[in-house]
Amino acid sequence: MEDLAIKEKKFNRLITLVSVVIPLVVAALFLVKIDGVERLGFLPPIYATINGITAVLLIVAVVAIKNGNKVLHQKIMTTCIALSLLFLILYIGYHMTSESTPFGGEGLIKGVYYVILISHIILSIAVIPLVLKTYAKAYLGDYKGHRRFAKFTFPIWLYVAITGVVVYSMISPYYIN
Repeated sequence: MEDLAIKEKKFNRLITLVSVVIPLVVAALFLVKIDGVERLGFLPPIYATINGITAVLLIVAVVAIKNGNKVLHQKIMTTCIALSLLFLILYIGYHMTSESTPFGGEGLIKGVYYVILISHIILSIAVIPLVLKTYAKAYLGDYKGHRRFAKFTFPIWLYVAITGVVVYSMISPYYIN
């Protein structure tokens, strides 16, 4: 049992490090623009699609585990983490080669857009340690702890994935080609 506690402590240190470093690196890379490289304007619909696929897979993974299919659940959740990492790489690539697109809507829709965008950004940062902690619990065989964390992680991660698609849908008419 103590061995498990030591392993979990090591995971927690790594999770804390990753959860701090990722948002800081993303924020820093937003300030970096690569000169002489073609703008990667084709990426937003791709990473929005990745968010959509992630949302669907999260739901499929919950259905799988509720039906007792642990192996399928594990494979899908690992895929969701990989998709999230791919999203992050593409998102950074786009923003390092392109200026941020201002939202062009006016009135109530502008307020709605910013509420969705801000909640999406905040929760996308908050979900990093939740996903990693939930995954680590399962990896270490602490399924009771895994289920406890998953009750919070799943709806937040699903919200982030869905609002990623919504934010893209709302801003896409204003992208400069």
